[in-house]
Amino acid sequence: MLGFTRYVSRTGPAKATFVGGLRRQRERRSGFNPHGQLVKALKADIAFRTGGSYLGGVVDVVKDRWKPLYEALRAGARTYLASLGDPERVDLAQTRDAIATVGPLAVKINPHFGLRYADGRREAVRLHFDEEPPSAEAATAMLHLMARHMDQILPNAEPVLVDLRRGVVHRIDAAARPADVESWLAGEAAAFTAMWAATAAPAA
Repeated sequence: MLGFTRYVSRTGPAKATFVGGLRRQRERRSGFNPHGQLVKALKADIAFRTGGSYLGGVVDVVKDRWKPLYEALRAGARTYLASLGDPERVDLAQTRDAIATVGPLAVKINPHFGLRYADGRREAVRLHFDEEPPSAEAATAMLHLMARHMDQILPNAEPVLVDLRRGVVHRIDAAARPADVESWLAGEAAAFTAMWAATAAPAA
């Protein structure tokens, strides 16, 4: 899902460049996720109602090369944590991954965690770590794909995208027509698939 939603944010030749780079990365089987310990710390603060103490300490335990990244993310993560309200009224909820079929493309939908509030509300949360905020296109694609498969991910939950550097929460635009989003995504998926195939073609 991350690769596809990053793809839809790009325009013109940048789309093909991105797909080529993504394919080379997959072929090398690279793509280490440096954010794992930060996600664990955020989830621990939610689960144990510790008000950000795990987020506070995680910078000290990661490798030196990741410390600037974690320091850049920590303030926004604490802002998001505070936005959840009374810690006694929110718990983690188990989510499941799902596979979406978008045109000819299979896309893995993988939220980072789920939330369950005391008033019965549920949220499936996907985190955004990049320096730049998520584009409108990326947010629309990610939230729509999560909503479409919410019965598998976390029944009766609302999809949420959190821009973790800024602590900003993005939700589905109620004015957007799902059929229009679906049509747009199918076109983007068809183009992505064609570019992916082209990068594998041997040189003439």
